[in-house]
Amino acid sequence: MTDMTDEEADALDEYYTKNLPKLDPSKGGVTTRLGFRMVALDRISEDYLLTMALATKKSPTELIGEMVRKQIIAKSA
Repeated sequence: MTDMTDEEADALDEYYTKNLPKLDPSKGGVTTRLGFRMVALDRISEDYLLTMALATKKSPTELIGEMVRKQIIAKSA
């Protein structure tokens, strides 16, 4: 992907200033409460997740989901 020129950036800025995106909170997404969940991690947990994400090519969210599912299975067995 090539970088935008100043003119292209100015044109996009002007377009989105005049035509604000319409958001529907009922559909979720990163800007809504349904789509945004914050989790605070200690430094060791953060380092572990980032290291495993790089090693497995999965996102930290995917790794956390896998860990949670393993715990659920272990507790229900």
